[in-house]
Amino acid sequence: MVSLAALVQLACLLRAASVLAQESTASPTLTLSTAIPSATAPTSSELPSQVSVPPKQAWCPSEIFCPGELLQTVNIAHLFPDDKTFADKPTSKSSQEVLAAFRNITNDTTYGQIIDFVEQNFGGEGRELEALTVPDFDPNPSFLQNVTNPLVQAWSKIVHGYWTQLIRGTNSSNLCGSDSECESSLIPLNHTFVVPGGRFREQYYWDSFWIVEGLLESQLYSVVNSTLQNFMDELDTIGFIPNGGRIYYLDRSQPPLFIQMLDRYVKVTGDRSILDRALPLAEKELTWWHDNRSLNVTSPFTNQTHLVYHYSVNNSAPRPESYLTDYMTANDPDAPTLNDTQKADLYAELASGAETGWDYTMRWFKDGANDGSLRNLGIRDLVAVDLNSILYRNHIALADLYGSSNDQADTHRSAAADLHTAVLDLMWDNDKLAFYDFNLATNKRKNFFSTANFYPVWSGIIPDALLQDSKAAFGHFASVNLVLSRYNGTFPTTFVNSGQQWDGPNTWAPHQYIILQALRALPANVSSGNPPSTEDGQSSWDLIPSGQLGMEENQLPPQPSNTGNITNTGPNADINVGNGTVVNGGNATSGEGWSVMLQRELANRYITSAFCSWVATGGSIEGMVPRLSPELLNITQSVNNTGNMFEKFSAFDVDSAGRGGEYTVQAGFGWTNGLVMWIASNYGNMLNAPECPLITLEDAQTSSASLNASPVMWTVAIAMAITALL
Repeated sequence: MVSLAALVQLACLLRAASVLAQESTASPTLTLSTAIPSATAPTSSELPSQVSVPPKQAWCPSEIFCPGELLQTVNIAHLFPDDKTFADKPTSKSSQEVLAAFRNITNDTTYGQIIDFVEQNFGGEGRELEALTVPDFDPNPSFLQNVTNPLVQAWSKIVHGYWTQLIRGTNSSNLCGSDSECESSLIPLNHTFVVPGGRFREQYYWDSFWIVEGLLESQLYSVVNSTLQNFMDELDTIGFIPNGGRIYYLDRSQPPLFIQMLDRYVKVTGDRSILDRALPLAEKELTWWHDNRSLNVTSPFTNQTHLVYHYSVNNSAPRPESYLTDYMTANDPDAPTLNDTQKADLYAELASGAETGWDYTMRWFKDGANDGSLRNLGIRDLVAVDLNSILYRNHIALADLYGSSNDQADTHRSAAADLHTAVLDLMWDNDKLAFYDFNLATNKRKNFFSTANFYPVWSGIIPDALLQDSKAAFGHFASVNLVLSRYNGTFPTTFVNSGQQWDGPNTWAPHQYIILQALRALPANVSSGNPPSTEDGQSSWDLIPSGQLGMEENQLPPQPSNTGNITNTGPNADINVGNGTVVNGGNATSGEGWSVMLQRELANRYITSAFCSWVATGGSIEGMVPRLSPELLNITQSVNNTGNMFEKFSAFDVDSAGRGGEYTVQAGFGWTNGLVMWIASNYGNMLNAPECPLITLEDAQTSSASLNASPVMWTVAIAMAITALL
């Protein structure tokens, strides 16, 4: 019997599925959305009382879209499920008229008054953007020839076509400016760009790295060039590349991958003419990170002092795109009261979390803080493994772009060498064979394992232990072997299920790419041998170095099963192992080596996750993959969908998207599509047709009796349970 608590949880999943049904990727044109404000209380009711407005932020000058009385009042009314909706609505009148209308609202403000105010003074979110066609779009790019499986090839071609749905430009006819009769939060861009999708209507910084990887495989070189030109425009005018293309992102950046996008573009196209403009601006970006995000740390291990980097945003107000969420975190009536200084520190931590790209994860929590509250963030005290690895790789890439006989190239090689030393000294644990963030508050490494572990090797920071010993090299990647043997999906960001979207069981495209590239970076002398074998009674857990994951085996989340008989300990936990390979892992080949084995399996598993969730939400391929019946698509609320490409997936269930976090899971989706292109191009001869555990009505009946059912099946179960109750 399904418990009431389970019904509540599953009802939330059903609602999320319903929202996803509205996020279809089928239409090739941009439909301007206009979310209609709706009250969460009777329209005649007064708004809840609110705390004092936070200090005005120097980086955000707008009285409408930046922290202030207007933004706070509208968010207190909670007219939209997503705070970002209002922040993206341009005004339909001049700023002065809008502010005057707001001041005319009585002191006893009601929900109805705020609804009327928004309806009368604001337009549809996203109207300043327009869908664009790409004249050089080729429906049959050459990378498709690398894909030997007909089904995977046909699907990859469909995903390649999704670029035409995500390409945008600034709509000058609807653009607000200083002399305009409207105001907008948009940062206008001069060139074409690709949006991630869903609520992410603008160009985003680190998303664009994986979008660019896909665009290069799709031979859309002009769009890549335009993307880089937009970033260079921002470096030229703003001084750094913000998180995304809205003014409310001007307090922060994101993982700094512009130089690596530039390097990839030049290497693939041979177009070095872009460097005349790009190289000085690349220097400008590195200077910004040095001046605003660097610090000196003296190692407790070697007593050496290193220049390293951390995420640290100067901000003392809620993020405008997540205003109510941040406001409630700081003013939670069920939590201890914070003073103004404590609130300012919390708001800075929340913004710093957004700058990391990983917003949020237990990785960022202060040591010993396990209650799940975002009040426990301690991001600014962490020297992040991934950030310092990225900056190391930036220096190497920039040196290569300058050429060998160049003084500036030598400067960057020297800076890279210093970061190489720092990362190995502060963050490498030779006993656990893993990298961990360095905690400034405790002056030691943080014992929390995440996919950040793989960034140094991807970047070229490979410890001697991994270069000299195949067993040690495998030990560094043993958790990948565990996931592929024990779970149905791809590699989770962490092994902690906190409810935050950058924790398990959620898996993300960027991290699968990082792991694959890290495996490719290993030299053949340590990666070409057979994987270590387990003795009778052992499992994939026994191959992981002691203490590496920071938990015991029985603390690992078990793979959910309809039968309910799967354990998360012992050899029986490796449910996917058989005949020398894993489920949805491709076909093993003789003598391929353990690194290639893991790459083959992970590449296949990623394609499976993206493909199967696409089919479960209405995707079909004529003559190959039939569309699910209306009855089944109704279960996933996808009757009008033609397949969703999700921003994140589940390590447990290749039929579903990920979950958790501040907003409904988004469909689109730029970096997901980009990694499909990259994997199809680089692993096309290893990819098999995915085996999807497709939804059936019989499965629905079975799943209703088990709380271990997969998330998609949970949705099925709750639909049936509610119907029965009614």
